[in-house]
Formats: sequence, structure tokens, C-alpha cells
Amino acid sequence: MQPRLLSFFSDIERSIEADMPSSPEGTWQNNRTVNYTLGLARLELGLKPQGGKIEAKGTILLQGYQLADESPCLKAALSWAGVEGAVTRSIFSKADTNWTSEARKIAAEWLGGAPSELDRPSLTEEAAEALSPVPEAVSA
Repeated sequence: MQPRLLSFFSDIERSIEADMPSSPEGTWQNNRTVNYTLGLARLELGLKPQGGKIEAKGTILLQGYQLADESPCLKAALSWAGVEGAVTRSIFSKADTNWTSEARKIAAEWLGGAPSELDRPSLTEEAAEALSPVPEAVSA
């Protein structure tokens, strides 16, 4: 079974905080947006220095969909502030899929920083536009 998009983001956030609980740069301040109708979600990751404004560090976009055989799949696009392009990963639902472990892998990859070679483009323009603020979008 595929996880809920916000639950998957919660697992990613917990993993990031566990691997990097405090930073000289500040504390983690994240913003989540989800469009359940389209199966899209965005997690904006940032650090807030003491008494300062949130500094964007990157974004993780999720797209939940069904494959032709009707099995659920989750696609994650990882991007970093100041870096063009993204890294995309697909997570296929299998009987032994551990979604918490998959979220930890995504978090670790994002914390590892941008690789020298990135996928271009990250998600289709339609998917990116669908995540822009619209009335049916829910922000958490």
C-alpha cells in the first residue's frame, strides 16, 4: 500500500532532524503543500537562524500515481537551493516495501547534497503548475 503524501513527508522530516538535529546555521523550518486531487505534494526545506528569516535549502516534490498494472508508485524529485535541475527517484510498491525506510533513503540523499550530474527536467511543467497555490491546495 502506498503511504499518504504528508505521512511520507513527516518521515522525511524526522529523518533529516535525526541525522542533522542542530546546525550552526539555525533550526529546520519546513513548509508542506499537498494537492490530494492530483496526487502531488511539495516540501520546502529551510533553516531559520536565531532571530532571522528562513533561508531556503531545497525542495522535495512527490507525485503519487498508479502504474498500468494498477500498483501504486511514488516519484520523488529532490532539488537544492542555488542548483538547477533535480534528482528523481521512483519508489514502487511491493509486498516488502518499507515506506519509512524509503523516506529515510530520500532524506539521506537530500542531505548528501546535489550530485554533479542532475536529471533535467525534474517534473513536468503541468505538475509544477499544479503545485502552485490554488484554492483546492491544502497547506500544512
